Amino acid sequence: MAMLLLFNMPILVLGQAPKYSNEFLSIGVGARALGMSNSVIASTGDATSGFWNPAGLTNIQGNMQVAAMHSEYFAGIGKYDYGCVAAPIDKTAVIAFSLIRFGVDDIPDTTQLIDADGNVNYDRISSFSAADYAFLFSYARKSKYVGLTYGGSVKIMYRNVGSYANAWGFGVDAGMQYQKGNWKLGAMVKDVTSTFNAWSFNTDALADVFKITGNEIPSNSLEVTLPKVLLGIGRSITVYRKFSALPELDMDVTFDGQRNVLVSNNPVSIDPHLGLELGYDNFIFLRAGVGNIQQVKDFDGSKSRIYQPSMGIGIKIKNLTIDYALTNINGLGANNSATDAGLYSNVFSLKLDFYKHTK
Repeated sequence: MAMLLLFNMPILVLGQAPKYSNEFLSIGVGARALGMSNSVIASTGDATSGFWNPAGLTNIQGNMQVAAMHSEYFAGIGKYDYGCVAAPIDKTAVIAFSLIRFGVDDIPDTTQLIDADGNVNYDRISSFSAADYAFLFSYARKSKYVGLTYGGSVKIMYRNVGSYANAWGFGVDAGMQYQKGNWKLGAMVKDVTSTFNAWSFNTDALADVFKITGNEIPSNSLEVTLPKVLLGIGRSITVYRKFSALPELDMDVTFDGQRNVLVSNNPVSIDPHLGLELGYDNFIFLRAGVGNIQQVKDFDGSKSRIYQPSMGIGIKIKNLTIDYALTNINGLGANNSATDAGLYSNVFSLKLDFYKHTK
């Protein structure tokens, strides 16, 4: 496993196309958003907005909000964790700090399994982690125009593969929201200035192994993530008395060449996704979504569409909100079966609001 990661690393950081850089930041945070297939650019209004659209932070009620999430992918091999704290600094501005980690831990390191004399010694097997971290510092403010808010996030990335390689990255996101009556509009530009990751490799201990196996020793390099525009439109609907609905349609617009998405062109591609949230008395919420629509070629040469479905539920009890989502990051296969593509993942998240007690 260790050698596999290292041998593929040059492909990741030296490739011509930067479109898949920092992909752990494309998964998303918060079970509400994941249950709606990430269709929340226009409607996000809690601490997770620091990730989705910083402008939504201005909708936080109270003096502080704390959010956390945990999920596992690939039968528990990959662990994804998120935490955030957000607080208003006055009547018009809010700040937030977010931390994201996606990692695979306890990877067996067999590079020292065989000693210099050719003897196999299992006591020489150790383990390491391959993990990606993101630190987000967000700021949002209400505009003097009624219904318009804006904000931005400065993000710092740290990625490491044990003691063999690590990278530091820096980027900026910016977003806005506008609400007119029941209509909600949102726009988010990720990696406004492009995001740069500088990789540094420590291959001294593996130089002989790389030479024997005929692999090229990776060298320090720069990885670039180009800007991406996220657009959203939603509408709050009162269905009947205490029953409500919030449908939202979002589009991810990329400019880094042709992608395998619903609207695929060069250099601009558009990936639409749709989410729906049904609520009762601001107490319980049911959610569903569909996105990541792609075209795949089957073994017989025919082509078909696959998509990523999701669903979830949320419960709000006073200051505490508990959300759950069921997602499949690989989408459905040609036969609309989850077993054709991958395993579903369970996502849990919490939000807690704090209020000052008045005498």
